[in-house]
Amino acid sequence: MLRSVIGAAAALAFAMPVAAEVPPFPDGFRTQQVQTDGATIHVRIGGQGPAVLMIHGYGETGDMWAPLAAALARDHTVVAPDLRGMGLSSKPEGGYDKRTQAGDMARVLDALGIQRADLVTHDIGNMVGYAFAAQYPARVTRFVLMDAPVPGIGPWEEILKNPLLWHFRFGGPDMERLVAGRERIYLDRFWNEFSADPRRFDEASREHYARLYAQPGAMRAGFAQFAAFDQDAIDNRAFLARGPLTMPVLAIGGSASFGPTMAAVMRFAATNVDEAVVADSGHWLMEEQPAATVAVIRAFLGRN
Repeated sequence: MLRSVIGAAAALAFAMPVAAEVPPFPDGFRTQQVQTDGATIHVRIGGQGPAVLMIHGYGETGDMWAPLAAALARDHTVVAPDLRGMGLSSKPEGGYDKRTQAGDMARVLDALGIQRADLVTHDIGNMVGYAFAAQYPARVTRFVLMDAPVPGIGPWEEILKNPLLWHFRFGGPDMERLVAGRERIYLDRFWNEFSADPRRFDEASREHYARLYAQPGAMRAGFAQFAAFDQDAIDNRAFLARGPLTMPVLAIGGSASFGPTMAAVMRFAATNVDEAVVADSGHWLMEEQPAATVAVIRAFLGRN
């Protein structure tokens, strides 16, 4: 189970297209660039109805949410940004602590005229989402987190001791040179090791994300996401000291990854936590079991 915790946070991988394609967002979606404090955030917007903000993790971009967007757009306004430093968002030198990136998300919603939204997150997106919900609780109607721990919450210090989390401390002056031109090799390790069946993270997706993460500054920004974990843990403990989250929370784990540990972690930080485990899935829920994952999220968001 700890391995899955690791896999969850370890969830780092990459790819972008030329010939390779990932599932497209539905017709009628548009993109917009939103200027925040120090970054320009690339956002996909579509659908109609109550808003859902979807935040991706490392090794992917907002493109990962296309199957969920297709299921929700008929009765929700879907907002799917790329985090700063990832995908088609800008890659500034700093601001990779999750408190700052939560501010990016607030500015995105402000730019779109959205006051409140459901929140659906995965991997590092969980960390940004928690910082957002803790700072702006009145703006979050419901909160879905998928398959990754949150710095400073629950068994975080024990998780960090596991050698499978070597990449959390992968740093130093040569780290970018070591992976330059080898981004696909680096990212394949995570896509493979944290899948129940690596074949489900298909070749088109691997190529797509690998190209995106090979953009200038992208790997530097990715490493910075992990380098910020110590500060994130400090920030999150301060948030938690103010009180737990009170909005309805759904914690989803893959059966071959985080499993029920996802809910166990979130019960340290929230008072109203439901648990779901997606069968025959590792960390990459939207790639490995998209139909089952979409179904459990849609059911939760549809509750009164």
